[in-house]
Amino acid sequence: MLIRFDNVCRQFPGPHGTVTALDTVSLGLEPGEFVGVCGPSGCGKSTLLMVAGALLHPTSGQVFIDGCEVYAAPAAERRRRRAATVGFVFQQFHLLPYLTVLENILAPAVALPSADAGRRAEELVARFGLTERRDHLPAQLSTGEKQRTALARALLNRPKLLLADEPTGNLDAANGQAVLDALAEFAAAGGGVLMVTHDQDAVQRAGRVLRMERGRLV
Repeated sequence: MLIRFDNVCRQFPGPHGTVTALDTVSLGLEPGEFVGVCGPSGCGKSTLLMVAGALLHPTSGQVFIDGCEVYAAPAAERRRRRAATVGFVFQQFHLLPYLTVLENILAPAVALPSADAGRRAEELVARFGLTERRDHLPAQLSTGEKQRTALARALLNRPKLLLADEPTGNLDAANGQAVLDALAEFAAAGGGVLMVTHDQDAVQRAGRVLRMERGRLV
């Protein structure tokens, strides 16, 4: 199993008391699965992804990534496992504005150096139709080009799991379908995809759909 949540809770302090963003969530995702998570704003979807990506320690419960109880590991090991296993695709792209397309795609190699990172990045540039934009900065890209760059960056280290947070939220229909095609292709090749979205077209591309309400899977 690529990822498993066992009774995971995540709470935050709020002005009127404790806010429970995740409430005893249990789920599993196997290789080859494309799982969509939908629900209203504020229901805990993004918190779910942050915890799944080893970026936000749960208040209680256990999270296993590729068989490892990730939050029981030392911080350095958690970072290494995240870099080797997980790729992130964000709605806001989070490209570094002072790096070119190629340099942004190569950024994950800082955390996980690889002898073939340069060749791999060039392959991804070509695969996502970014050859003519290879040396451009993010400010010079269209919205669709930014998302394709972000997706290429997520794939650089050949992750087993892709976590996608509203990956089509800022895209027109054609670019949105291109991103969903890439996620479906990744899952069909044996990877796992966990995607949170409000987009009903995106949800329909998932092989399994979960709904969240008030921090719970319902």
